[in-house]
Amino acid sequence: MASIPQTMRAVEIKTPGGPEVLVATTRPTPAPKTGEVLIKVEAAGVNRPDVVQRLGQYPAPPGSSDLPGLEVAGAIVAVGDGVSALKVGDKVCALIPGGGYAEYATADQGSCLPWPQGFTAIEACAIPETFFTVWHNVFQRGGLKPGESLLVHGGSSGIGTTAIQVAKALGSFVIATAGSDEKCDACKKLGADIAINYRTQDFVEVIRALPAKGVDVILDMVGGDYFARNLKCLKTDGRMVSIAFLKGAKTEADLSQIMLKRLTLTGSTLRNRDLGFKAALAAEVKAHVWPLLAARKVAPLIHTTFALEDAAKAHALMESSGHIGKIVLKI
Repeated sequence: MASIPQTMRAVEIKTPGGPEVLVATTRPTPAPKTGEVLIKVEAAGVNRPDVVQRLGQYPAPPGSSDLPGLEVAGAIVAVGDGVSALKVGDKVCALIPGGGYAEYATADQGSCLPWPQGFTAIEACAIPETFFTVWHNVFQRGGLKPGESLLVHGGSSGIGTTAIQVAKALGSFVIATAGSDEKCDACKKLGADIAINYRTQDFVEVIRALPAKGVDVILDMVGGDYFARNLKCLKTDGRMVSIAFLKGAKTEADLSQIMLKRLTLTGSTLRNRDLGFKAALAAEVKAHVWPLLAARKVAPLIHTTFALEDAAKAHALMESSGHIGKIVLKI
């Protein structure tokens, strides 16, 4: 094993602002703390929360790296005290609270999972953020069961493409919304039963015209006026899970609909949850999703990759919404 350098290449946020504030820098290589491992990063996923952090609206949790990047894949090159299940040389993908845009990153041992067999570094790094998010929000909080229906907004995003595949693989009827016919076609190829172009169709009308006249679970990352429209799409005892609010965090709701249809409205963020929660979630994802990945029944959809130093270009692409699936930095 090669020695670990004292410094590493990284990309930092110079000041809140546009993609251009992401600049290449040199940082001290982090050392793993108790319960952590040090990963030599081969690839790192780019996610919407990275953009929000860059804008100055989603700071890293206290004690975490201020570098953006919430998921990585690579080989473990050092382990901290108290690490027993992992060893130097293990190839892992990991959900981390920050620090992914770098040659080295630390991760809690409980948030690391083995690379699915046959996956590349590019694919492996694109798993943790979206698959952890989807499992927690769609299946744990939303309680989606086989035979039920799911509406996924932003179906062509990293989260959306993951939700479509996993829900379909586990026996649900899946409806997705997306902003172009091309993106709708991509959603269908991934398993969506119905894909709605929200620029040319009213998703409320389409869903209420179905025989079931609604859906059981909605995964929403849009917020704003979608909130009230979503309520109209839910069946009795339906559940809506909010994970982002691209159209605004504030809205109005008709409480009578919530009461009469006995709706459950919930939401979450993962980054600020404690390590015990993340470890338990990782174990559940490994038990339920890793067999699907190993069988290639589901896989992250990779749109494109960029070099680490081109992180600004990756962010510009994400903000343009011109991508279908995941954007990855190749270290």
